[in-house]
Amino acid sequence: MPARPLIDVIIPAYNEEQSIGRVLAEIPFSLVREVIVVDNNSSDHTGEVARRGGATVLRELRPGYGHACLRGIAHCFARPQSEQAHIIVFLDGDYSDYPEEMPDLVAPILRGEADMVIGSRALGQREAGSMLPQQVFGNWLATSLLRMLYGARFTDLGPFRAIRTEALQQIGMQDQTYGWTVEMQLKAARLKLRSVEVPVRYRRRIGVSKVSGTVKGTLGAGYKILWTIFKYAGK
Repeated sequence: MPARPLIDVIIPAYNEEQSIGRVLAEIPFSLVREVIVVDNNSSDHTGEVARRGGATVLRELRPGYGHACLRGIAHCFARPQSEQAHIIVFLDGDYSDYPEEMPDLVAPILRGEADMVIGSRALGQREAGSMLPQQVFGNWLATSLLRMLYGARFTDLGPFRAIRTEALQQIGMQDQTYGWTVEMQLKAARLKLRSVEVPVRYRRRIGVSKVSGTVKGTLGAGYKILWTIFKYAGK
């Protein structure tokens, strides 16, 4: 890892005009080269607010968390080899994560101790109401299955995460919707990448969650996460 590694940040965002500006304001821009906000076909002014906040804004018309992340990754990978980021960080645009904790998140990679770092809300401090009971249970179930089926010891499927670009290329992400985070973690385990967790704080998001805020979203996310875990278990 060079003395000053290149770090890019990808933020998938759907109708987050009330929060995305606050997220960008707390990113340590001295640490990162580029912040990419992927506007996932928002019907509000998410993209405009993100541009004013200093982000590169991409438009992804296909709905789905994974689609947005894949669009951001494609942007990063399109750079010439000599300009590729060394680390790519993912976080949400709803202001539930604490962007100022990014130095702690990337530290294990910078020290040469990890290929991927998951910000664990289970190990950190959570504001009351920031995670609904079904989210807590879902995380427990998913991480328990990851341990049993893949030997992967995670406590969370948290969205705030960092990964070496070479490791991300090796993983070859494919999921287009709710299975995104668990796909990355189980594939990292299968490839025997060095994965660690660091405690991160978590607060109640601004606005209503598109996933846990509705019955349809909760059931859809739960089904897709479990489907993804079992899909790769037999390969």
